[in-house]
Amino acid sequence: MSEEEIKKPEATLASAPQNSASPASTRGEPDERKYATRAPRRPRFGDRRRPKPVVRQIKVLRRDNEGSAEDHARAGATTGLKIIHFGGLGEIGKNNMVAIQYNDEIILIDGGLGFPRQNMPGIDFSIPNVGYLAGKENMVLAWFFSHGHLDHIGAVPFIMHKVGDPDVYAAPLTKALIMRRMEEFKDRKPLDIEEFKAGDEVSVGQYFKVKAHRISHSIPDDLLFEIKTPVGTIVHTYDYKMDRDPVNDQPANLEELKAIGDRGVLLFMGDSTGAEMEGHSLSESAVTHDLEKLMREATGLTIVGCFASSLNRVQQVITLAEKLGKKVVFDGYSMKNNVEIAKRLGYIKIQRGTQISLEEVASCPREKLVAIVTGAQGESNAALMRIANGEHRFIHPIAGDSYIFSSSIIPGNESEIQFVKDQLYRNGAKVFNYQMLDVHASGHGDKEDIRELLKIIRPKFLMPVHGQYSMMINHGYIAQEEGLPKENIIIADNGNVTHIEADRWWVDKEKAPSDPVYVDGLGIGDIGNVVLRDRQMLSEDGFLVVVVKVERSTGKVNGSPDIISRGFIYLKDNKDLLMQMRKKVRFIVDNNTAHGKDINGTYLKDELRNQIGLFLFQKTERRPMVLPVLIEV
Repeated sequence: MSEEEIKKPEATLASAPQNSASPASTRGEPDERKYATRAPRRPRFGDRRRPKPVVRQIKVLRRDNEGSAEDHARAGATTGLKIIHFGGLGEIGKNNMVAIQYNDEIILIDGGLGFPRQNMPGIDFSIPNVGYLAGKENMVLAWFFSHGHLDHIGAVPFIMHKVGDPDVYAAPLTKALIMRRMEEFKDRKPLDIEEFKAGDEVSVGQYFKVKAHRISHSIPDDLLFEIKTPVGTIVHTYDYKMDRDPVNDQPANLEELKAIGDRGVLLFMGDSTGAEMEGHSLSESAVTHDLEKLMREATGLTIVGCFASSLNRVQQVITLAEKLGKKVVFDGYSMKNNVEIAKRLGYIKIQRGTQISLEEVASCPREKLVAIVTGAQGESNAALMRIANGEHRFIHPIAGDSYIFSSSIIPGNESEIQFVKDQLYRNGAKVFNYQMLDVHASGHGDKEDIRELLKIIRPKFLMPVHGQYSMMINHGYIAQEEGLPKENIIIADNGNVTHIEADRWWVDKEKAPSDPVYVDGLGIGDIGNVVLRDRQMLSEDGFLVVVVKVERSTGKVNGSPDIISRGFIYLKDNKDLLMQMRKKVRFIVDNNTAHGKDINGTYLKDELRNQIGLFLFQKTERRPMVLPVLIEV
């Protein structure tokens, strides 16, 4: 059938055979022509799909390796080795946190936050759901942190009171960044953090011994943990890459890591972010060449946008600026904070006289200045967006300036980044990104990095972490290519309680709470799926308030119903529809209070909500939230 015939049902009628019976109908089978010749009906009120829940619910149709009744009876409530992830599985850059439990002792690794998606209006960020620890706070003996990115440390102020009173361990830079984060929350009790550097080892309780090892990432002091338990050794690393020539950091000690593998590793939990990318991740040192070329050939001001926590990249730019005789200025709240912390601890080295203040920008020749700013992801209030919009107090866009986006695109931020780029191009700027030149290297290893570490560690069991589900699956495929049996690969979900034994693993039939907890202003956990769904509906079709005064004695409408519209229609431009709504409201009220009927407020409000909603959908094919207010006078 042609497209025109689909659009015009009468064409189908005209082309249908005129005989009254067909072979199909004589056989008692349904005559398909009567369905084909019907004109499409008008959509009903209920046809329009409601907005999908803002928080997508994971549907597990099957669960591999669920323990038997004997397993559960033998394990009991606390016996044996368990792994429980509160976040970080099936997702990237969000709520990374894991609990490792043996009998009645628990250690934690990380406690990060997640930034909201576009369909989460009003949400500031999400944090891990640590409901599993309720009633077990006295079991939590230690809390370790792998590195200082917010998706690994950002939730600390919000969950610290729910994890008991453990000893806290972090490398010097990570410790400083956590302490800085805590300063933003004056009402929280001070956090005592012990420095835990690469090479350090600590015994925790009766069952755990934890040793830190250096591993490469985009921020200094990234740690891999070797965790000895009565069942066997666990190796855990969230974010890493196998970079033999890192910038501003030392490479991983491969001989040390190989020695761990030689001693035997029961379980490896490793980063899956790059498991779908071929080859090796680009070395940080490889970025230097193209950055230097751009900064050397820049005709005006050079502005580098990157993550505030990418301190190795910041050091690269500073070193190149000093080599080329240029000044450096920093902007962005988190950028300035992180740089000052890193300078104080010696992780960023900058010569006297290189750094200038924002107030000095106007007096410095533009071609002799490099600005390192936040906002490469298109954040609305970040420094780069304010510069692009001409709203920055000290840095103004001028034709010929060079803008370098030294970061990858986080999925979901494409439109915001494109907007910033377009704004800059409109101002005559030159814009460069990682898709054009090697101006960014991921902090996460690709397939060959993952393969290399698997060959070094040689675990008995693998649990991929930190990645979308497809990335975790592909991490498992790489392990199978290296000889690890498929049945030894554990693809878990947040909240799974995974039991690890010396020669097997199994999943508890009961899950730990795993829905993320949302933070909105001062509220923590008081925003759930229902509230988010309401917010999404309001953002799509708005709402309508119908205020009706009803005389208690007669049941008649007193005066004219008040209609208030927000986000639905502008009432002054839709007077006819407003008049029809008022008539409809009167009709509904009169129809339900006639003949001396008592006024049933609850029923009447439901009728107003449903019938006005249906009426508006028929008129506009939009469905605002209708809020009836009934006043008896």
